[in-house]
Amino acid sequence: MRILLTGKNGQVGAELAVFLPRLGEVVAVDHQELDLSNPCGIRQCIREVRPAVIVNTAAYTAVDQAEVDQDHARMVNADAPGLMAEEAKKIGAVLVHYSTDYVFDGSKQTPYLETDQPSPINAYGKTKLAGEEAIRSVDVAHLIFRTAWVYGARGRNFLLTRRSGRN
Repeated sequence: MRILLTGKNGQVGAELAVFLPRLGEVVAVDHQELDLSNPCGIRQCIREVRPAVIVNTAAYTAVDQAEVDQDHARMVNADAPGLMAEEAKKIGAVLVHYSTDYVFDGSKQTPYLETDQPSPINAYGKTKLAGEEAIRSVDVAHLIFRTAWVYGARGRNFLLTRRSGRN
């Protein structure tokens, strides 16, 4: 089975790049190899790789910057997943997409359920929700994971911030 992994240098992508080869041949790409703001590049990559599974961990994750760079955030977080879904459907692939808890406003006093009504309060959350909706509208086989702040041994995250004493 061939797997296309986007965002291979991000926190989630780097971890998956270690484990996904147990499931099949992995073609892992980073921003330089696949610019998610380039629709033609997305289509070309998927058509050339012809994966059975597309795992999209790449995203525009600069939450504050998304407020001033909304067009670019939308291209990467909303338009690109929609294009991936279209291409996946054409070749019979499954799309696994990583989204965020930012699709919610954070006001609920109990844990969110996947059936809760999204209500993003910032551009980042709105673009990520638009990406989810774009995938669903294509009616392709897919999984969408909504994650909270991820952490690991590398990258900018809560764990390393606390460990180093930085605030």
